[in-house]
Amino acid sequence: MIESRVFHAVLFECIALLILIPASYLFTDEGGTRMSSVIVGLSTFAVIWNYIYNHIFDWKFGDDRLSRKLPLRILHSCGFEIGLIVLTLPVVAFVLSISLMSAFLLEAAFFVFFFIYSIIFNWLYDFAKAKYVVNHT
Repeated sequence: MIESRVFHAVLFECIALLILIPASYLFTDEGGTRMSSVIVGLSTFAVIWNYIYNHIFDWKFGDDRLSRKLPLRILHSCGFEIGLIVLTLPVVAFVLSISLMSAFLLEAAFFVFFFIYSIIFNWLYDFAKAKYVVNHT
């Protein structure tokens, strides 16, 4: 179970980085290196938060992830992203030397991306895991 969750979190973040780093060069006025550093830092923290959050979520809602319907997947995604924003907002503002409001708007854009991305990723991941991975319990 632990290895599966670590693999899930790392795969999730690696794919997100492959999307977000090039997008940061296109859509922000921040220097690419500085913005990339923030994205990698947030990603590293998100892996840790993902691991903790998913254990709590599985404990509360059960670990049969394949049977989860869209409303529960939306709740899962919103809870994760809101927790991440609350925990990282001051750091983003400090590192980029921007106001808390500007950091909030930046993180809101990340929220929209990750809201959609996490629902799609998790649904595909759960399906692929159920179809292609043998359960060794």
